[in-house]
Amino acid sequence: MKKIRKNSVMAIVIIAAALLITTSCQKEKSMLPVNPSDQKVTNEASLVIPPHDRAYSLISAKWWQWALKLPVENHPFLDTPGFDVTEGQSGPIWYLASVLDTVVRNCTIPAGKGLFVGMLNAEASSLEGYLTEEDQRANAEFNADHIHDVFATVDGTPVKNIDSFRAASPQFHFFAPTPWIFGETGGPGTAVADGYYLLIKPLSAGSIHVIHYSGRFHFSIAEGDPFDYDAATDMTYNITVK
Repeated sequence: MKKIRKNSVMAIVIIAAALLITTSCQKEKSMLPVNPSDQKVTNEASLVIPPHDRAYSLISAKWWQWALKLPVENHPFLDTPGFDVTEGQSGPIWYLASVLDTVVRNCTIPAGKGLFVGMLNAEASSLEGYLTEEDQRANAEFNADHIHDVFATVDGTPVKNIDSFRAASPQFHFFAPTPWIFGETGGPGTAVADGYYLLIKPLSAGSIHVIHYSGRFHFSIAEGDPFDYDAATDMTYNITVK
């Protein structure tokens, strides 16, 4: 998702010093129940794993580490014909990202992979001038507070209680290339992220699964914000599992 700069350096997207995220693939696997009966699903969309404990928070940090290390060319935050869903993916959970636009993506993924979808979210990092965890968290939270009208369906079933799918990450370390998606000069950094995500169980093979979601960022001087800005995402992922 593209960078927004209005009177301050910020990164919005639809993330070793204070806390090192050491969640291994094995730990991620424990967050993704194999048997639906192992996980109490309170959401009507049974493919979606509701937020529980700190799972969404921890995986969101891994999601941002993945996103920030990718090269600018064909980055998943951008709508480019060269988008490759396999870029940088490994382990039991694959990551899907958003563009601040109306975009349809047709993807093929291996069987047995859970999906962690960054719908609308924001990060603030030391590479953008936010040097402390407190400043990073405050900026990410401020931007995420301006996310509105989030809506999602998985295979046509609406995700209920969507407000509960907001998660803030712990501070995490990352390494960005030069240039990187949010700046000219990369390198090591720390960041905090905040926003809306979906954790989806492994999808069945043999049919196309559709993940659709939308929402918007809204900032208004008239409403007390330091600038006016509006941007929306409307994403559709048509997923083939092989």
